[in-house]
Amino acid sequence: MGTVTTDDGTVIFYKDWGPRDGRPVVFHHGWPLSADDWDNQMLFFLSHGYRVIAHDRRGHGRSTQSATGHDMDTYAADVIALTDHLDLREAFHIGHSTGGGEVARYVARARRGRVAKAVLVSAVPPIMVKSDANPGGLPIEVFDGFRKALAANRSQFYIDVPSGPFYGFNRPGANVSQGLIHNWWRQGMTGAANAHYECIKAFSETDFTEDLRQIDVPVLVAHGTDDQVVPYEDAAPLSVELLKDGTLKAYDGFPHGMLSTNPDTLNPDILAFLQS
Repeated sequence: MGTVTTDDGTVIFYKDWGPRDGRPVVFHHGWPLSADDWDNQMLFFLSHGYRVIAHDRRGHGRSTQSATGHDMDTYAADVIALTDHLDLREAFHIGHSTGGGEVARYVARARRGRVAKAVLVSAVPPIMVKSDANPGGLPIEVFDGFRKALAANRSQFYIDVPSGPFYGFNRPGANVSQGLIHNWWRQGMTGAANAHYECIKAFSETDFTEDLRQIDVPVLVAHGTDDQVVPYEDAAPLSVELLKDGTLKAYDGFPHGMLSTNPDTLNPDILAFLQS
């Protein structure tokens, strides 16, 4: 574990496990979580000889609860600071949900040789919010509701989200894991309310269209068809259309948090893509 300090003085916490000569895999977490959300995947890829790295986004987890910088440009700049600090080359970058947006923006801006491949899982690109240009998106009122619930009672909101749509535990016959719910709440409450509040705008209103068009490395886009947070039809297929070298992998009936509910399926598929 370590830290890197960005140009504006923000301290970014990160985990760095495995052999220094191992191929680096960098994990980018979703909102409002932390690097801890990748425990399963980090252990899996570590067991296959990879060097695994995951950071807490600013305002999340153990990183600085900064007053500013809760936008995708700054998130990507923080990743550049991290990857420069560790001098990562030909790395694999894997992002879930908001972290998928962070990956798209970072990879589009990364210096040549820094990134080998990328994986977007249940990711927010191209853009979530509904508009004339994106008629299939979610109405802004949905995200206004997120902000209202967070400001009113963040702790309760962070129980309701994982208990319901995030892991699909609101579906009939779902195998509900109280451990996942508690861990989601724990990670969320470790971060800063202001950062989480402002990040809602970042993940919902940022347009990643040009980022996706600029990416010239292979990208796997993995998404569950029963994603109640980032609806499949307005995300994964549209992202693949914009990528130069994109591969779409749809998972029938899987939820937004499928990396946690179905790791035995997702982990080998991601590994196969990285090794291909």
